[in-house]
Amino acid sequence: MIAIRSLMILLVILNISCDSKNKNEELVLQIQENKDFDSIKEMAREVIATGFNAGDGYGEVWIRDYNTFIELACEVYPPEEIEENLLVFFKLQGKDGNIVDGFIPKSKAIETEGGYQYIYSDLEPVYCGHKNTVETDHESSLVQAVFKYVKKTGHQEFLEQEVGGIRVVERMAMAMDFLMNHRWSEKYNLIYGATTADWGDVQHQHPWGVYITDETHFCVDIYDNAMFLIALDNLMELAPAYESKWRPVHEMISKNTMKTLWDNENEKFIPHVYLDKSPYPDDFDENEIYYHGGTAVAIEAGLLNERQIKVSLDKMIHNVERSGAGSIGLTLYPPYPAWAFENKGMYPYGYQNGGDWTWFGARMIQQLVHYGFVQEAYDQLLPMTSRVIENDGFYEWYTIENKPEGSGTFRGSAGVLYKSIALLENWAEINQ
Repeated sequence: MIAIRSLMILLVILNISCDSKNKNEELVLQIQENKDFDSIKEMAREVIATGFNAGDGYGEVWIRDYNTFIELACEVYPPEEIEENLLVFFKLQGKDGNIVDGFIPKSKAIETEGGYQYIYSDLEPVYCGHKNTVETDHESSLVQAVFKYVKKTGHQEFLEQEVGGIRVVERMAMAMDFLMNHRWSEKYNLIYGATTADWGDVQHQHPWGVYITDETHFCVDIYDNAMFLIALDNLMELAPAYESKWRPVHEMISKNTMKTLWDNENEKFIPHVYLDKSPYPDDFDENEIYYHGGTAVAIEAGLLNERQIKVSLDKMIHNVERSGAGSIGLTLYPPYPAWAFENKGMYPYGYQNGGDWTWFGARMIQQLVHYGFVQEAYDQLLPMTSRVIENDGFYEWYTIENKPEGSGTFRGSAGVLYKSIALLENWAEINQ
């Protein structure tokens, strides 16, 4: 009897194994025979080859964008050009360690009342910078970009280059210190920023919303802290000498992020935990909103386990179905009401308030591949690749009706899509 039962169990295991193998073989063929992938990769290389600014609607090179296409840029440009851009950010770095949001040639910097407040440095003769102070990801984005550059090219010596007598690696540490010294909440032991929508850089108050004002409501959120965690990991890997200083900080932030921002009952991240009080009325339940982008970056930071990742993906897919959006690049769901942001572009399902951004959706795809959810990654990537082919471009974002908006050559989208496809193709090659 025992022998029969053992044989039955063995047969079940063999059937599961065979079924899994067959599914893998089918997925390998789907990936390898997808003609759109080759077209999109070639399109992405062509777009990246035309410049480093965010897209055709922008004059600036922004670090939060550059960070997401620098690996592809390394395949298109000589290392010296990649390094030149990175060095501009360090040349414009503040004495307190802060990193500018973006830079632009001085000749194109237009000073207007209420516009950007440009930042200049004697170290940088050609460019000036500006800093969107409501966001807290510039420092983390630069450290991540340097990490990707060094890993892609093997040019470890770049870390030893001096800018104003200070080595690049030291300036990276200065950037991390800035967050600890000037964006640190003693109350939560996390870094803070202004109230924005998920990963967005437009605060809820002020018609433009890119600068901290007297009306700013500060809060801790998942995106900023997850980005900081990734940057700390990157810095410690590149420069192990910093391990003793930053490893305890990393562990503290990881623990406090989940303690403060993870809603255990609803298995989601709380949008904002305010340092003082919420800017929204008491009858508005902000925690009903699910942040897609911040969740994807949290997964990249290693904050969620495999079960939580699967639950997160299921919630994203459900949100797409309920909203009618085109992909899991949906910024958040449900969107904030029209009255929640003074910036008129932040209407429900507009721009960062529920717009559909491949720029972040494809980052979720990358993490799904990394954690072994390859079929799910392939399935959720297809809506993003299909619309690139259909619209013949890498658009900045898409409406709830899946109509393209913004720049048609958004390099961040090109970079993250290229990497997502490459990860899937690499998996297929290993498993063929």
